[in-house]
Amino acid sequence: MPTKQHGSKPARRKTDAPNRSKSSKRRLPKNAPIVMISSYPPRLCGIATFCEEAREFIQERHPEREVLVISHTDGSGEGVIPIIDISNREWWKPVVEEVSRLDPYAIHIEHEYGLYEHRNAAGEGDHNQGFLEMLKALGPWPTVVEPHTVHGRLRDYESAFVKEMTETANVVLFKCHYQKWRLNWTFTSRDWETPTNIMVVPHGARPDRHWTVEQVAQLKKELGFTDCTYLGDHYVGLVGWIQRNKRWDVLTSMWEGIVKEIKERTGEEWDLLAAGEVRDPHDLQEYNKYRGEVERLESKGLAHFYEFTPRGDIYYKIMACCDFVVLPSVDETQSGTLARIIALNKPFITTAPMEGLTAQALESGGGLLFSTKPMLREKVLRLACNEKARLKLGAKVEQYLEKVVSWRVVAQQYDEAYELAGHSNSIGKRVILPAEF
Repeated sequence: MPTKQHGSKPARRKTDAPNRSKSSKRRLPKNAPIVMISSYPPRLCGIATFCEEAREFIQERHPEREVLVISHTDGSGEGVIPIIDISNREWWKPVVEEVSRLDPYAIHIEHEYGLYEHRNAAGEGDHNQGFLEMLKALGPWPTVVEPHTVHGRLRDYESAFVKEMTETANVVLFKCHYQKWRLNWTFTSRDWETPTNIMVVPHGARPDRHWTVEQVAQLKKELGFTDCTYLGDHYVGLVGWIQRNKRWDVLTSMWEGIVKEIKERTGEEWDLLAAGEVRDPHDLQEYNKYRGEVERLESKGLAHFYEFTPRGDIYYKIMACCDFVVLPSVDETQSGTLARIIALNKPFITTAPMEGLTAQALESGGGLLFSTKPMLREKVLRLACNEKARLKLGAKVEQYLEKVVSWRVVAQQYDEAYELAGHSNSIGKRVILPAEF
């Protein structure tokens, strides 16, 4: 998607049928804030971490405005307004009141179903009806919604939610092109009108986390890896939150044989660097299983387990120490882990077909795909035994970062979304963007 340079205006997109029950021309001061609505750190949540990084680069692009975050009650920090209490069915009303007080230039909402699901005393969820009520109440302001879960095959309630959400928001941001063309199939099969206000803006990745070979050696020392006498110079990474869908055991179960074959082919010593922490208590059994397998390999001098909370600079430092990374997810994810792999220009191997992971592997040209254990074994051996292949894939990831998914490129696209939303809101007509196919 074309982007604009900082300070220039994006090309105007067409608008058509009325989109809002309320619309009015507002005269805003030049420094009216951008308000984000999202979970936020210190909550251990991928959306919270995403919002923290997105906000940083939106703020970098807009020094003339405050970028504020209305968060759940466990969010904190300067410019964070922690007032979302999902235990209250009308949690969204204080949000709308705060937005009214701030009178923002644009509202940018990060959406994940679990963040806004109210459950009553019987444990029954409202299927995000509170979120939709909030969105309607925010009608007087330009709204951009960035949903983080849009599966290719939506469940009935998800389809209904996406339909109402796209009808109510000014602009909706999908992460991948396949989500947009697949939605057309889903909606037309139900005799629904396909939304025209969907932009494709990829998951951002940091452009400012790079270390030289010499600096990586220092990172290994800083993190204590050089104190582990059994660790060699080459690491295959399993990095990130440890949960049931990440299936570390797919690789650990055959790592011993892989290491032996690498040694026979190249004479090099390779190790598995498994690093992360459990986030969801429901995943504790899998965490113990995966960690136990890594520690068994560690006892043989073939792997190392490093426990850390996957956020902040340390996440990037650990990733930088890996020659390449394996991401064996068996469930769809808009992966923050993959964003960090890309930020470090690392070749990667991931599961396919797996919607967003597969899409980014294909689009970047920097990832290899597997769908069986023999395929994973072959791909790991290919990268471990061929430095030129690693360099070639890493160079493609670097280009993909610079041209497509850098947070600075993404922030430019956010700007276009804000301006489209503002224009749509002011004239009361729907944004019309071209279809993918």
